[in-house]
Amino acid sequence: MITQGEKLHWWQTRAFVAAVAIASIIPLLWPEIPPLVDLPGHMGRYRVQLAIADNPWLSQWYNFRWQMIGNLGIDLLIEPLAPIFGLQLAVKLIVMTIPALTVTGLLWIAREVHGRIPATALFALPLAYSYPFQFGFVNFALGMALALNLFALWLRMGRLDRLRLRTAIFVPVSCLLWLCHTFGWGVLGVLAFSAELIRQHDIRRDSDPKSWAHGWFRACIQAGLNCLPLALPMVMMVVWRSGDHVGGKTQDWFNWRWKMNWITMVLRDRWMTFDIASVTVLFVILFRGVRDQTIEYSRNLSLSALFLAIVYILLPRIVFGSAYADMRLAPFMLGIAVIALRPRHGLSLRGAAVLAVLGFAFFGVRLAGTTVSYLMYDRSYDQAIAAIDTVPERSRVVSFVGRRCRDDWAYSRLEHVPALLLERRLAFTNDQWSMAGAQLMTTQYPAAKGFAHDPSEIVSDIKCRGQFWRPIGMALEKFPRDAFDYVWLIHPPKFDSALVRDLTLIRRDGTSLLYRVNRAAAARPAGTE
Repeated sequence: MITQGEKLHWWQTRAFVAAVAIASIIPLLWPEIPPLVDLPGHMGRYRVQLAIADNPWLSQWYNFRWQMIGNLGIDLLIEPLAPIFGLQLAVKLIVMTIPALTVTGLLWIAREVHGRIPATALFALPLAYSYPFQFGFVNFALGMALALNLFALWLRMGRLDRLRLRTAIFVPVSCLLWLCHTFGWGVLGVLAFSAELIRQHDIRRDSDPKSWAHGWFRACIQAGLNCLPLALPMVMMVVWRSGDHVGGKTQDWFNWRWKMNWITMVLRDRWMTFDIASVTVLFVILFRGVRDQTIEYSRNLSLSALFLAIVYILLPRIVFGSAYADMRLAPFMLGIAVIALRPRHGLSLRGAAVLAVLGFAFFGVRLAGTTVSYLMYDRSYDQAIAAIDTVPERSRVVSFVGRRCRDDWAYSRLEHVPALLLERRLAFTNDQWSMAGAQLMTTQYPAAKGFAHDPSEIVSDIKCRGQFWRPIGMALEKFPRDAFDYVWLIHPPKFDSALVRDLTLIRRDGTSLLYRVNRAAAARPAGTE
């Protein structure tokens, strides 16, 4: 344990924490739209949320209804911020806070548990750009970033014995965190319980050191009671998941192959070798905590990491229709394990400083790689969305984005770019999610038939096993011409030009194509020439 009387080193100061938090937003500064896979799709929903009252034609395509669900983080923040900054900038500013809050949360937790920020904690900072964030799970990522900081506050108030004030604060705060994202609230509960369990056990061990088993039992009961201020969202959860409007299955339990894959992918971005090598660095640090006599694990955070590992094992891949549930937890499980490490008293100042420099360099290298990666994604976004201004407002557009059956390490991140037509031109796009009870908006455009919502926008060259994507040929042949005004192909696979002979090409941007549906051809009965 690092003693309170020790002089602060450069990596333990508030100035350093502020500096790395600010540095963590560098990759997001240049891109006009943060290149996160699902984010453009969310931006389309935000536009409907803001505009549907003044643009009634949107109601012909989408149903938007406010309701209490555990997935409203940015949806709520957009309401006051979009009128001030505009929707696009408001989204970007909110997304930029997520890595910064993740960094401050990890370092604050480490400081509360260890007394000072250990040099090893710096190795956890690249997890601010973990795979779930890259995927664009922005409400989740915001909820988890807030949960980390709230856990640090929970630890601090427990350390200062301000339990009544903590109760008064965390009853409403836990509800707000649940509204941001249910996952954040759940993880906060797990972390808070594990911390309380250790704290209560230590209290009883000091008063009755002989009663080991009894002490753990009583500590468990008391820890549960102390965590009751976090329990009110359970009522909100029951209300949310009750009723006929709620859909979504929970399935795919104990998929061990993917659980192992998610751990290797916690830093997945663009370059597979670079990303896996970076994950290897994290495991080397964790292994050093077991083998190196100068490094040790905190009991407090070790138990927290163990509890998160148990939750990770028990979580299915799909919860309430939302995929990648277990994948989302993997980077935070590793992050808590890394910040559980601390130097023993036998480690010299020089040794600690070397670790700090290595950890900071690791963060810097990952940050530089992410910045370059985002600049490259931004260029591909600019090329893909150049056609948007060509499309008139209120148009009905069916989009097909090319994707290989193979899970390429570097996604194109263009899967939901069609939603920018909805965000900028108030046009119909077929990439919106439509799961009742999972979000505020669902698609209601019967004329589009099977081309109304996600994943109808994704196409491949052949039928992909286990996927709902259509081959490009089938999509171009089957989509209902009379339901759409335009067809937008974004990096499509090769296709037979005869499939678009009834369409008029009006724009080409690299490999992306924009066609206008000829109304006479659309009205012609199927099978006639």
